[in-house]
Amino acid sequence: MYVFLESMIYLVLVALLWGVTNPLIKKGASGLENVKANTSYGQFFKEVYFLFTNAKYMTPFLFNQIGSLLYYFALQGADISLAVPVSNSLTFVITAITGWILGEKRAEKNTYIGMILILTGTTLCCWDKMYLIE
Repeated sequence: MYVFLESMIYLVLVALLWGVTNPLIKKGASGLENVKANTSYGQFFKEVYFLFTNAKYMTPFLFNQIGSLLYYFALQGADISLAVPVSNSLTFVITAITGWILGEKRAEKNTYIGMILILTGTTLCCWDKMYLIE
């Protein structure tokens, strides 16, 4: 039971890191469309330079990558059939909430219904696995 609970905490933390950083990365990359070069190679390197020298992009990107490392370590003690739905579904919900807080377009009614169904399904998956482990 302890390994299960620890893994779930890590996976929820991963979802928080991924979910919060996704809209921040999008916001930090604004202005990328204004970067222009004469060749496709030049365009590529100018865009990479723009992103890597932009703290508003790199800070959430690095936290997102920390979430990826944590996910890798969480997979060692978690059932893969539970790890993927928990982390990815909660990431979606947290991304939508964070985007709304940051001023992105508010979600439609169907999106909220979907979020409730995602949270219900994730809870049921965790509950099912919890009783299998005991």
